[in-house]
Amino acid sequence: MPNAFKTVAIVGKSDAASLPEVLDKLQGVLSARGVEVLADPLTTKVRPDLAIVVGGDGTLLNCARIMAERNVPLVGINLGRLGFLTDIAAKDLSQAINSILDGDYAAEERMLLAGSCERNGKAHLSAVAMNDVVVSRGAMGSMIEFAVTVDGEFIYSLRADGLIVATPTGTTAYALSAGGPILHPALQAIALVPISPHTLSNRPVAIRSTSRIEITLVRGVDARANFDVQAYSQLDQGDVVAVTSAPRAVKLLHPKGYRYFSMLRQKLKWNEKTT
Repeated sequence: MPNAFKTVAIVGKSDAASLPEVLDKLQGVLSARGVEVLADPLTTKVRPDLAIVVGGDGTLLNCARIMAERNVPLVGINLGRLGFLTDIAAKDLSQAINSILDGDYAAEERMLLAGSCERNGKAHLSAVAMNDVVVSRGAMGSMIEFAVTVDGEFIYSLRADGLIVATPTGTTAYALSAGGPILHPALQAIALVPISPHTLSNRPVAIRSTSRIEITLVRGVDARANFDVQAYSQLDQGDVVAVTSAPRAVKLLHPKGYRYFSMLRQKLKWNEKTT
């Protein structure tokens, strides 16, 4: 059967001792199929047909922003802990990759966030995030105060440790530990999740993905904004963090039979009985 993808990029970054072995195994599968392999896909100008990420979810997040710009689909092989995004176990590598090369896979698109940090009306940092944009207190340890608007409408002023603006993908990451809802990745929505709010009536809110969110720092020392824990900016009083959905989505490929809620049951151990 002809390959569905002729040129494949491999991105591997992990502290796992098994990484060299898994990369060798993957290289063997691709070579046996006659697939051209790109070893340095993040810097090469050649556009691959597919990118295979070997590592954890953080590795895939880092790669996703670049590959989304090139409209390159991603496959994740998990060497990390949970693996919400890198969902193929290393032991199942050969069967899963061969099936995907045969064109036997499930594809889905995941939205991204486009954000900027603005000071005096000028952006001094712009970045894209697949999971979340987080405005939070820094090392000084005190709460920060900020005002939130959605599409120009004032929502609330909040004293808290911070605020998470999460995609549906990101609702199983930091937002989940902060008490946010889990949004199915097919939803076109954004979750606003306060981090340890001073007033307990400030609860997580889901809004439409076409909204523009602006978070203005009113008061706080050493406040900061981060994008997928990949890009950072220190914030001064009056700075605005603006967030919208990005124009491009990330395409993820899963082995045939992949089911989102089945994955959640496995990763979050919903099917385990307590003793």
